[in-house]
Amino acid sequence: MRAAVPRFLPFCPDFYDDSPQPRSTSLHVERRLLACRDHMPLGPEGEHAAQHGLSPLALQLIGSEILKIAASVRALAAQGHTVCNLTVGDFLPQQFPIPRILQDAVVRAYERRETNYPPSDGMPAMREAVCELYRRTLGLDYPIESVAVFGGARPAIYGTYRAIVGHGERVIYSTPSWNNNHYVRLADAVPVECDTSPEEGFMPTANRLRPLLPGARLLCLNSPLNPTGTVIDADELRRISELVLDENLRRKRSGERPLYVMYDQVYYALTFGQARHHTPPELCPEMAAYTVFVDAISKSLSATGLRVGWAVAPPYIMGRMRDILGHVGAWAPRPEQVATAEILRDASGLAAFQAHMNREVEQRLSLLYDGISKLQAEGLPVRAIPPQGAIYLSVQFDLHGHQLPDGTVVANNEQVRSHLLHAAGMAVVPFQAFGLRPETGWMRLSVGAVSLADIETLLPRLRQALLAVA
Repeated sequence: MRAAVPRFLPFCPDFYDDSPQPRSTSLHVERRLLACRDHMPLGPEGEHAAQHGLSPLALQLIGSEILKIAASVRALAAQGHTVCNLTVGDFLPQQFPIPRILQDAVVRAYERRETNYPPSDGMPAMREAVCELYRRTLGLDYPIESVAVFGGARPAIYGTYRAIVGHGERVIYSTPSWNNNHYVRLADAVPVECDTSPEEGFMPTANRLRPLLPGARLLCLNSPLNPTGTVIDADELRRISELVLDENLRRKRSGERPLYVMYDQVYYALTFGQARHHTPPELCPEMAAYTVFVDAISKSLSATGLRVGWAVAPPYIMGRMRDILGHVGAWAPRPEQVATAEILRDASGLAAFQAHMNREVEQRLSLLYDGISKLQAEGLPVRAIPPQGAIYLSVQFDLHGHQLPDGTVVANNEQVRSHLLHAAGMAVVPFQAFGLRPETGWMRLSVGAVSLADIETLLPRLRQALLAVA
């Protein structure tokens, strides 16, 4: 009689040792290789299948505009052209490595085999470390129940939308701003755009927001702001917070549901000069009841790939966010959480790294800003807003109506972007990628992936590209 095949493999401790010896098992079976692509619709047929087979959300959602631009940048670089890549909201590790103390802590966590599932709301040590960080750096004392840890700031933003905003409800956000136009669609909400101006640092003001608040469920604020690198003024943030409190007092009397503020402060450790970061609860304590903070180590520790972010909010909101995101497995990896808890508690080590990082970022932004200001002083059609925070510089290339060397008259920002890329090897992102509609030549320049030498060699090429425009 043939022996029964065991349903489960027995636990074998030596299978998990560190020996380089190969292990043979009976799990591998010879199979004929199937060319799957021969049985799938591709190209135009694939798009036809998508139109008939996918959900309205999948068909209507727009992919990242920045990734499309990145493809053209890579293509030009592949042809051997010199490109100063100012497009990515990321850090080139050769320019901005993660802190050594964080790297060592991650390695130690893996060596201890901290590789199983973390709790769905985050490792307790990590959540308590966030509480300590906010007490120490922001003067805000939150209970651990207010904190949940996720795989970066993006899940925290998505969780905020899904926990607060229902079908067809209104979400207010300023333009330009990062990806709110996409999150609104993911949440099946109604977008309410708040216009801004360069004179206001592209930040929303209380006067602009006042008529938009009635009926809205979420107000999205971000400071320092991606894409502009500007910081909201304390007095303006106080006025906005007072508007929200007045609106919610009115709603409480009428039985309406409240208005919440999502405050994305992922760049708050990166501020320069006279700019200072402030929070709604700091300026109006009652705002603690209506504020959801979104934060991460991605920008403050140049650790974008480690995917450790968090949200801080009233516990009843955080519990629902935890449940929503737990169902999609959006937690941060356990080893990275354990390591991040260590560095967030190391006040002196954290402060030393961030002081060094801020200097490096500010040097690049200042060099770029000073160079562009000199070009403006020469009468060339360009201007910039002084850097205040994050890793971005807002620059306007006022080329609309001008004639390019090939005879084309500039009519939109895409033509400006293309001219800068091909004539100066300068890769930038138009504010249209961040929801701004007017074609006024405003671009985001990011310094996270460039050196001081890259900027110095760029500026003469930029000058020649601007001089070539009639």
